[in-house]
Amino acid sequence: MSTHSKTLDSLKTKKRLKQLATAAFALTSLFASASSFAETQEHRIITLQAETSREVQNDQMQATLYTELNNTNPTVLAKESAQIINRAMGLAKAYSTVSVSNGTQSTYPIYNDKNKLTGWRGRAEIQLKTTDFKAGSELIAQLQSSMQLEAVNFSVSTEQRLKVENELLTEITTIFRKNAAQVQQAWGASKYELVNINISNSNDQPRPYPMMMRTAKFEASDAVPAQTVQSGNSLIRTVANGSVQLQ
Repeated sequence: MSTHSKTLDSLKTKKRLKQLATAAFALTSLFASASSFAETQEHRIITLQAETSREVQNDQMQATLYTELNNTNPTVLAKESAQIINRAMGLAKAYSTVSVSNGTQSTYPIYNDKNKLTGWRGRAEIQLKTTDFKAGSELIAQLQSSMQLEAVNFSVSTEQRLKVENELLTEITTIFRKNAAQVQQAWGASKYELVNINISNSNDQPRPYPMMMRTAKFEASDAVPAQTVQSGNSLIRTVANGSVQLQ
């Protein structure tokens, strides 16, 4: 190969290398610009929180009644407890708007100070639930002729809670979007995009209301009168946490 040919080949090689270097630099600059843009966009992500709530009247009553007996014979004890529970269930059938179910039941031994078995104690519960406060109060009054009332508490029924939560969902969405628009304006952004959002609900209910326990059995003439109840209110709260990206 002549010297002239070698020179031409060398020049072509250098030119090719220069072109490759230029292309590599351009590609590197492009990646750097894209990375810088992504970082800029990432840094323009704003986290927001919004909250709304509503006080709702409790429309559901729940009550626990129990019987607690002692006997030296556990079989007789179980029979006596069952009779009281069965009678209570029978009385409850007259109140179609009241839901009645069995609660916990237990039997345990009784020992004296010398660790000698002296008898047995049994406890059985029933649970009442209703949105008809008048019927619930009347049934509780009747049952206290043979059972003790442990506690009554009030809450928002499932139907009412879902209705209110759906209404609060619309409210919280409007509040969150308004907050995002205010941030967009404050930062001078042209628009925003929602990155993520989490919406949760909570229900702050009042504590159970302890009722006076009746520890003795009463005659029909000494029946407990139905009590007028005040159910109080519960606070249903909806919270939205999310992020938006300003653009």
